[in-house]
Amino acid sequence: QVQLVESGGGLVQAGGSLRLSCVVSGNIFRLNAMEWYRQTPGKQRELVAGITIRGNTYYAESVKGRFTISRDNAKNTVYLQMSSLKPEDPAEYFCALRGPAGTVWGQGAPVTVSS
Repeated sequence: QVQLVESGGGLVQAGGSLRLSCVVSGNIFRLNAMEWYRQTPGKQRELVAGITIRGNTYYAESVKGRFTISRDNAKNTVYLQMSSLKPEDPAEYFCALRGPAGTVWGQGAPVTVSS
């Protein structure tokens, strides 16, 4: 069974940086697109960034120029480098594997931004 484990969440000052990591178990990582989502209480989960099998990336308008998604197929890991963090960025961040049988989610990593 595929499992996704996020790490790297925490507290950072506004304007600061944080890097999230998501390790995928199994041998299917390189065969699937990966995405990062975020969710705050009472709101729907929203797409933050994604990266295709070929390494093409896409971002939500709200994070363009500040966040960078990347992947290391040798380590079965996808990263989300977050810079210039703003007060509206705090959320639970989830990585997701977009597989042919559906989406597999990680457990989430909290990000808090202090002003």
